[in-house]
Amino acid sequence: MHPFVVLSPVRLHIPDGFLSPVVALVGWLLAVAAIGYALRQTRGQLGEKQIPLMGVLAAFIFAAQAINFPVAGGTSGHLLGGTLAAIVLGPWAAVLIMTSVIGVQALVFQDGGLLALGFNIVNMGLLTAFTGHLVYQVVRKILGEGRNSLLVAGAVGAWISVMVGALATAVELAASGASPLKIALPAMGGVHALIGVGEAVITVGALAFIYAARRDLLNIGESAPAQARARWAVIGLGIALVVAAFSPLASGAPDGLNRVAADLGFDTRALDPLYEVFSGYALPFVNNPNVSKIVAVGLGTLIVFGIAFVAARLQRNKANA
Repeated sequence: MHPFVVLSPVRLHIPDGFLSPVVALVGWLLAVAAIGYALRQTRGQLGEKQIPLMGVLAAFIFAAQAINFPVAGGTSGHLLGGTLAAIVLGPWAAVLIMTSVIGVQALVFQDGGLLALGFNIVNMGLLTAFTGHLVYQVVRKILGEGRNSLLVAGAVGAWISVMVGALATAVELAASGASPLKIALPAMGGVHALIGVGEAVITVGALAFIYAARRDLLNIGESAPAQARARWAVIGLGIALVVAAFSPLASGAPDGLNRVAADLGFDTRALDPLYEVFSGYALPFVNNPNVSKIVAVGLGTLIVFGIAFVAARLQRNKANA
């Protein structure tokens, strides 16, 4: 047996069956409205520097989300990334980044349900981006400028964004009849309070790296030479692919939502995917499970990079037109 392989797929997002059809429909309506408005808002905001950065951030978040880290009680968590994307590029661009990540996860890797995709985008994309960014701005105004202010504000914003997304999920589960709110709310809040610490640590690490390597990337709208942008995009994508290579080291323990579902007894509501492409981040034509996961996550990283990059380029072209 290979030492680090996860023997069964671990769903990181809300699967189909946890939400009622009516609640799922509301999620889709909110997600479509948010994406449409995000496209409108970013049309005049993205400069030439932000186009490759959109792709790099999306690729990094996708790769990092494939690595579950262990927390207490046999539970695991994973990066959401909405706060990180919002700090670097603004909340509306972050919504587009998170939509590309979550959409590819659901459509290609069957990670999260198709009916539940709307609220997965709302919870992990819209809410994390805006709450994290708002808290980040408030804390920075209190602490002032500088590296330490940046990192503390990023940590606080990241932690709170995870809590908001988790508590919103609890409300949606209660509205769907999966679990009473008075039970789901403290259960989701308790486990994600620990997962939020991991989110804060990863966010701080990423911000510290960007601050040290390319501080200008934190100044939205500032231009940079084309050669420098291309070089940074290649380096950033390379870093994301290196992160993807560590995906077999992911914890096999259930993530926060799955742990709560099992503890509260509504895990049996989960439905099998409507179809399978690379379900469980595994390629059926690769026999070695570790290699299969590395290649699958690497492929997803490239796909997400391409989607976010093309979306940013199209938005820029529309603005120029």
